[in-house]
Amino acid sequence: MRGTPSAAASPPTARRVRRRLGPGRRVPFGRLLGPVLLIAVWWAASALGVLDPRILSGPGTVLSTAGDLVSDGRLQDSALISLQRAGLGLFFGVVTGVALAVVAGLSRLGEYLVDGPLQIKRAIPSLAMLPLLILWLGIGEQMKVTVIALGVAVNMYINTYASLTGIDSRHVELAESLELNRWQFLRKVVVPGSLPGFFVGLRLAVTSSWLGLIVVEQINATSGIGYMMFQAQQYAQTDVIVVGLVVYGVFGFLSDALVRAVEGRVLAWRRTLAS
Repeated sequence: MRGTPSAAASPPTARRVRRRLGPGRRVPFGRLLGPVLLIAVWWAASALGVLDPRILSGPGTVLSTAGDLVSDGRLQDSALISLQRAGLGLFFGVVTGVALAVVAGLSRLGEYLVDGPLQIKRAIPSLAMLPLLILWLGIGEQMKVTVIALGVAVNMYINTYASLTGIDSRHVELAESLELNRWQFLRKVVVPGSLPGFFVGLRLAVTSSWLGLIVVEQINATSGIGYMMFQAQQYAQTDVIVVGLVVYGVFGFLSDALVRAVEGRVLAWRRTLAS
């Protein structure tokens, strides 16, 4: 009796393996791999005599110097002063930048009044404004915090403003059709739509605050990590200079990691390649 071949007799269908195109799974503490590799190369180059200690001290010497600076209290005092300057500049810059972005992004008149001057400031480095700021504010803490805040505010404004003006107009039309009031529109449409740009600006602003700090602490400063490095330059103490650079780098790495962590929690609803 003829019949159709059974399913068992038919050749098995080969499964097609789907290729992953994304960056792959996250590894816990994976971001530490790059810095650890850099330190390992530095250590090996120093141990093999490739690096002249007069030009760049080895990791062992830097650790010993850092221990000496900690024991006499110089490193802690300098670090606290630098953190205070960077923190104040970051706070005032973020508040100012976001406020200006909201004014320019949600009002046509505000855009006409605010965006032009901010774009001009964007083209003028804060370093170029130092002579004028010194004349206006002197060489005290007010000038240093102002220089940091200016750089931070521009970064926050540019990214937050771009995020606000990039909100899909269909979302605005939907809010109008639902007859949302101004507060509901801000809470349900504007804030969620602008948060990704806000966090990009915040990460750039944190970096800008450290860059501004390095500049102001080496101009007529009498305290801080930058002042400690400037003093070490006078006596060719490369180990102290490298300690200062490492402190700046650790501050920058940890602050960026903190912003990333907050961003991941606040924007947990997004599915992106970085997730």
